[in-house]
Amino acid sequence: MPGDERIRIVIVEDNKVFREALEQLLPLRGDIVVVGSISDGEEVVPTCRRLKPHVALMDYRLPGLDGIEATRALRDACPDVAVVALTASANREEMTALRDAGAFATLTKDRELDEIVAAIEEAAQA
Repeated sequence: MPGDERIRIVIVEDNKVFREALEQLLPLRGDIVVVGSISDGEEVVPTCRRLKPHVALMDYRLPGLDGIEATRALRDACPDVAVVALTASANREEMTALRDAGAFATLTKDRELDEIVAAIEEAAQA
């Protein structure tokens, strides 16, 4: 990713309130632009092929494909898209499974926005 380009992200989150909060808060950072926002794991690959984000911010629990399956499918279909996974619980098995599926980072949803943004920035540079 060129250094002067804003980080293009797709938000994959089925909780409408949390998804809309991320849509509003992340662009305030200046270096992030939300290019897409979807609620179903099955939409991940076609959306990322169409919108070409740098990072997908991926929920663990999703309808259709869950976060692990959606991460695996995305990494296979669009290997240039980094995945930062978010989970509501700090379940070690879930976090390990997400990393094994190809997630660059896994964070719990209760983390500070700055921590989520830092993980997005690191993933975009990786």
